[in-house]
Amino acid sequence: MASKNDSSQMRECLSHQDTAKDSRAGLSQKPMDTSPPNQRHSEDECSGTEATDLRQKPDAEAQPGDSCCGKKLKREPDCHMQLDNLRADNNHTVLIDTKEFSRDKIVAYRGKHVWDANHVKLPINYPVNSKESRWDATQRALQKLTGNRRISVADVEGAIKIYNQAHKDDWRFDALRIYAQEKDTNFSHVIPKMAKLALRLPELIQHPIPLLREKSNHKITLSQEQISCLLAHAFFCTFPHRNANYPGSEYGNFPSINFSRLFAEVSPRTIQKLKALFHYFNTVTEEGRKPTGLVTFERISIPPSQCPEWQKRTEHLTNVRVYAKGSIEKEGSGMLQVDFAACKVGGGVLGRGLVQEEIRFLQCPELIVARLFTEKLSDNECLKITGVQTYSNTSGYSDSFAWKGPYIDCTPRDEWKRRYCQIVAIDATNFEDPRQQYSEKSIKRELFKAFVGFREDPNIPIDYTPAIATGNWGCGAFKGDPMLKALIQMMAAAVAQRDLAYFTFNNEKQADELQRMYEFLKRHKVTVGKLYSLLQDYFKHYSFHQRGKNVFEYITEKICHTSHL
Repeated sequence: MASKNDSSQMRECLSHQDTAKDSRAGLSQKPMDTSPPNQRHSEDECSGTEATDLRQKPDAEAQPGDSCCGKKLKREPDCHMQLDNLRADNNHTVLIDTKEFSRDKIVAYRGKHVWDANHVKLPINYPVNSKESRWDATQRALQKLTGNRRISVADVEGAIKIYNQAHKDDWRFDALRIYAQEKDTNFSHVIPKMAKLALRLPELIQHPIPLLREKSNHKITLSQEQISCLLAHAFFCTFPHRNANYPGSEYGNFPSINFSRLFAEVSPRTIQKLKALFHYFNTVTEEGRKPTGLVTFERISIPPSQCPEWQKRTEHLTNVRVYAKGSIEKEGSGMLQVDFAACKVGGGVLGRGLVQEEIRFLQCPELIVARLFTEKLSDNECLKITGVQTYSNTSGYSDSFAWKGPYIDCTPRDEWKRRYCQIVAIDATNFEDPRQQYSEKSIKRELFKAFVGFREDPNIPIDYTPAIATGNWGCGAFKGDPMLKALIQMMAAAVAQRDLAYFTFNNEKQADELQRMYEFLKRHKVTVGKLYSLLQDYFKHYSFHQRGKNVFEYITEKICHTSHL
C-alpha cells in the first residue's frame, strides 16, 4: 500500500522540489517587451535596425532556455543545418522554377494544369459548359473592381455573386459591410489591389497544386506571392466546388477556403479578423512591401505500425523549461512551434473560432492557404509549415481578441528564402467525457499524435534539431487535463529526442506545479516506459476513485513509495 501524502517519506521525497519553484519564478516575472515595432519600416530596413520584439532577438535575456538551470534550448538559425539546393521530386511539388531560383529569381514553374480529384481545382481550369466560361465571368467581375472609382461592399457582393449564382439568394455580406463602415477603414483602397492580384492567377500559378491527401507524405513549396494570389481568390470566393463541405460532398473532408461564411458572421470577433486580413492584403499588394520568400507545407503520415511501444521505451525526459510568461510564437522563436490544431487545419478561422490556432492563422495569414489543399488529419498525421511571415500584432483571446497593428517581421531566411519559422499542426482529441482521456487508448492516441508532430527527419542529426515550443495542447474547449497533456508531450519529446519549452500563458500556479513535477521525474530518473505504466495505473485509480488524487499527486506518491521500499 502506498504511503500517505503526509508521511515522513513523502515529505522527504518532496523537499528537494522547492528550489525548482524559486529558479523558475525568477525568470517568469520578467516583463515581456510588447512595444509595437516602427510601422513604417520596410522589410529591407530590418537588417539595419535593432528588433523591438523578443522574437527577433534570439539571445534576449527573457527568452526560454536562458535560465541558469542548464543548457540553452536549441533554436534556429543557431542550430540550422545547411539545405541542399531546392528541387522538386516525387514527394515534393515546387511551384516555382528551381533553375531560375538558383539565379536568385522567383518565377512560376510551367506545367500542365489538370482537373481531377488529386489536385486543387482552380477557377482558371473550370470546364467550359456555356457561352462564357466561368473564368471569363470571374475575370469580368474582378476587372470591374480594379477601377479608380470608390468601391463599395455592394460592388464586391455583386462581383462574387456573378460567378456564384447558386448562392445569390443565401450569401450575406453583413460583417463585411460593418467593417467597411469602420473609422479609418482601408476597404476601398485595398479591394482594387486585391482584384488585380487575383487576376494574375494565370501568370503566378502555372503548375497543378496537389491535394495533401490522407496517408500521404508530400511537400508543397510555393512563393509568398503565389500564396497571396490564392488567398485573394479565397477572399473573392472563386474556388469551384468548395462552397459545400458537408459529409459526403466532394470536399467534405477538407476545411472551407472561400471567405463567404466570414463575410456573414456579424460579431466583434469578425471585425477584428477582417482588420488583420485587410492589413495582410494591403501589405502584400503594396509596392516595396511585397514578400519575396518561399513557404513549404508538408503533410507527414507515420504508419501505425511505427508507433513506439511506449511501455518499453527507456528514454529519460529531455531538457524541459516551463514559463508562465511569454508565448509560443514570440519567446518560442526559432523552435518548432505547436499549433493546437483542429483536424481540419485552421479550425474556425473563417468562422466564429478565435482561440490559439485561429489567432496564429490571423497573425500569419499565409497559413490559411493550407486549407486549400490539406485534407483532414488522421490520428497518425501532422502538417508542418516552414517559412510563414508574421504580419500583425494582436492581443487577447476569444471575445477579447483585438488586432493591434502591423508587425514588422525581421526573422532571417534560410537557403530556400523561407523565414526561420516552423509550425506543426497537431490536433488533440475533443473529450466530450473528460474521464475518457485517462484510458490507455486515449493516452496512446495523444502520445502518437504528439510524436508524429515532434519527430524530426531521421536524416537530420540531433545537434541540428531545435527544441519544441508548446503549451496546454487540447485543453480548454477540448477538455484536456493540462497535467496529463504536459506529461504526454514531455514523453513524446523524449522519444523524439527534442527539448521542450512549455508556456502556461500567465498561469503561475500551473507553471510551478509542472516545473516541480519535471524536476521530480528527472531526479528519480523516470523513463518514458515507467511513466507510461504509471499513467495506466492512474486510469485504474481514477476509475475507482472518482474524486481521488490528480495525476501529478498520484505519480509522485507512487514513485516516492517505490523509492523507499
